[in-house]
Amino acid sequence: MIAFIRQRPIVSAVLGFFLLLLVASSFPIIPETKQAVIVRFGNPVRVYNQYRPDRPIGGPGAGINWRIPIAEQIVWIDKRVLDVDMQPQQVLSTDQRRLQVDAFARYRIVNPLLMFIRARSEAQLQQQLKPILGSEVRNELGKVSFASLLTPERQGIMDSVRTNLNRIAGQYGVEIIDVRIKKTDLPTGTPLESAFQRMRSAREQEARSIRAQGNKTAQIIQAEADAEAAKTYAASFGKDPQFYDFYRAMQSYRLTFIGEPGKPPAPTTIVLSPQNDYLKEFTGRSR
Repeated sequence: MIAFIRQRPIVSAVLGFFLLLLVASSFPIIPETKQAVIVRFGNPVRVYNQYRPDRPIGGPGAGINWRIPIAEQIVWIDKRVLDVDMQPQQVLSTDQRRLQVDAFARYRIVNPLLMFIRARSEAQLQQQLKPILGSEVRNELGKVSFASLLTPERQGIMDSVRTNLNRIAGQYGVEIIDVRIKKTDLPTGTPLESAFQRMRSAREQEARSIRAQGNKTAQIIQAEADAEAAKTYAASFGKDPQFYDFYRAMQSYRLTFIGEPGKPPAPTTIVLSPQNDYLKEFTGRSR
């Protein structure tokens, strides 16, 4: 052996390098965030670092393991929580509203062996989960009204979607953790404009009703205030008739020379004799 190495050092170095690679590939290092399915000639034979609910990530299973070089291949499967986006699609609610819904689901692969058998890879798994998610969201949202999606009732709808989706995803070795709606809109174009017009008309009608009620209340308050003021004036003027004449004259002067309160004064020209009875409060002739 030593003689062979001395006679053919280059060949020996190449063989030693390949032998080192062969030994290194026989003891792969499994990351904490990955599950490894060992496939022998196309058939899965065992799993390393499989997810367990009672075992935290980084527990036993990760680290150095073994495999038969060349004969066995490693298929890496993520151990973390993943997500899949549903293609935006239209949903018809119970009140005949067409909605543009965009949703997503968060999941974890809990049975990598079953997932490999059914989907072969994570990319294929997502492609199979997308239509299932869309179908479940469409079925559940078709049972409720548009207004229900704007209330806390939506949480119950999403829980129902998650339960139904989890039952189907379990066939792929997947556990659905959560389902959420990212966005729910009315379709653009005529349906959206019609919805905006209905909302605008409803708000304008509500505003008119509020203004009418406000005007009615204001008139009632004004009438009650005027009645109370007239009652007060009558009691006061009955005690001092001269003050009543003075007060009425001041009101007349204000309307004549200044105008009504809250309105800009209009140009006024009046030609009167200083002895005119209208100006008696200015000259003091009423006292």
